[in-house]
Amino acid sequence: MALPEEVNALSKSFSGFGVDEKTIITILGKWQPEEWKSFRKGCPFVFTEDDRLFEKWNDEHIDLLEREFSRFKNAVMLWTMHPWERDARLAKEALIKQNRSYNVLIEIACTRSSEELLGARKAYHSVYDHSIEEDVASHIQDSNRNLFVALVSAYRYEGPKVNDEITKSEAKILSNAFKNADKKNPVEDEEVVRILSTRSKPHLQAIYKHYKEICKQTLDEDLEDGSSLKAVVMCLCSPLAYFSKVLNDALKSGVDEKTKVALTRVVVTRAESDMKEIKEEYNKEHGVFLSQKIKETTQGNYKDFLLTLIERGA
Repeated sequence: MALPEEVNALSKSFSGFGVDEKTIITILGKWQPEEWKSFRKGCPFVFTEDDRLFEKWNDEHIDLLEREFSRFKNAVMLWTMHPWERDARLAKEALIKQNRSYNVLIEIACTRSSEELLGARKAYHSVYDHSIEEDVASHIQDSNRNLFVALVSAYRYEGPKVNDEITKSEAKILSNAFKNADKKNPVEDEEVVRILSTRSKPHLQAIYKHYKEICKQTLDEDLEDGSSLKAVVMCLCSPLAYFSKVLNDALKSGVDEKTKVALTRVVVTRAESDMKEIKEEYNKEHGVFLSQKIKETTQGNYKDFLLTLIERGA
């Protein structure tokens, strides 16, 4: 009969964010048939018994375990890819209907440099034999289409020059568009799309400042939580706050798979750019170190790999 502490340890290693491979190997490698039988009896959340008293894996738990075992593999594969290919593949996956995630496209279009976005577009050509622009246009059929095509097509000026008069004028344009959102969806406003998809990030940050002076609250505070426009504005104007929020959401208990996978994506894609600043922002916003939250929430090789990545250049 399996020891209770071994059953508990094995159950814990099977149920979490990632799996505890070392515990699984240590326990399963020495178990005999009678110990397996007591484990199956003692874990009704993993095994179900049919009307013939046959104990079998719960299908939902098999699906869950396949996802959890794959997290480490997926993180390693993404990390070893050229960043342009990684973004191309993430964009393609984000466009598949059952996996559609606008936020992935927004991150790629709005937080990469102009050269990095151009590189991702070149990689997309190479890997899929057509352009990211045409796939975005054909897969996104709702009101976000024009904005997203414009964002992935952008090649922004990256110098420091900002015209203050123009930024004040465009802050007013955005203010008027958001005030009249009940009459016309701002994401369908050509001027809103033009400003967000063509202006440099320093220019947009100046707009952000003037908008607060005009409206007494920030641009993203005026936008609906979960909306594409809010994610676009945050990625362009306050990316550290954006990534801190995405990571925190991914590390909450009980969240869906689409929310969870963002943990791998953000850690892998930001590890060599601004992870140090994201960690500082996370600690400021949530009162806990990101590394500590990952230690508490994830398991096994997946946990160790994430911690290694976020400590690079710390």
